[in-house]
Amino acid sequence: QLQLVESGGGLVQPGGSLRLSCAASGFTVDYVAIGWFRQAPGKEREGVSCISYNGGSTNYADSVKGRFTISRDNAKNTVYLQMNSLKPEDTAIYYCAAGSQAMCVLLNPHAPWNYWGQGTQVTVSS
Repeated sequence: QLQLVESGGGLVQPGGSLRLSCAASGFTVDYVAIGWFRQAPGKEREGVSCISYNGGSTNYADSVKGRFTISRDNAKNTVYLQMNSLKPEDTAIYYCAAGSQAMCVLLNPHAPWNYWGQGTQVTVSS
């Protein structure tokens, strides 16, 4: 079964950190870009970050630049999102998706990403 599985979400205080993981099964991530997206209650899904198939190129939404870092370990078939200096407005369900490099550049959640994970909840609150 081809799927992506997110993990690492939870409840954290403002200013805290979390590291999300996106693990692929049934296919290799070696040849795909992986994007992270999030959706807060009552809001549209938005792009957060993306990394090219070889990690040579990354892309971040302005709202997370300087606080979030995306990375990948192809040997583990996993992509990570390190989130630091978290803010209450970062609260959302976080999803990862696999797609092309062109889709990675645009970071558009409405593009035809090949696979989506089920999401992991991140809550930033005191």
